[in-house]
Amino acid sequence: MSETFSKVEVITGVARRRRFTTEQKLAVVAETMQPGMSISYVARRHGLSPSLVFRWRRLMSEGGQEAVRVDDDVVGASEVRRLEERVRDLERMLGRKTLEVEILKEALDLARAKKAISLSSSVLKDGSR
Repeated sequence: MSETFSKVEVITGVARRRRFTTEQKLAVVAETMQPGMSISYVARRHGLSPSLVFRWRRLMSEGGQEAVRVDDDVVGASEVRRLEERVRDLERMLGRKTLEVEILKEALDLARAKKAISLSSSVLKDGSR
């Protein structure tokens, strides 16, 4: 009889996805980088889908550990700067429009006050009211 043991993972509960720590992901990716190792072999050894390991490798090559940690695509620094500049421009425009609205409100209040004064003085001159 063989003395080898297999690792069996029992998943309990209703969770649909397994969560992996950054260290686990990095260890699997590092194992695939060793000479003679295939991604499919490493994925099978760890009970993972090869496509998941390919994704981790791609994220690692594009953005390093941070991309693997958040499990998200990496955006280039130039794209981030461009988007930040766009946000600043929009905030400036919003500030200008807010100031315009305040000025128009004040002008409207003044016009209403003048109209009320004008109407009350015309009533006094006529004597009709």
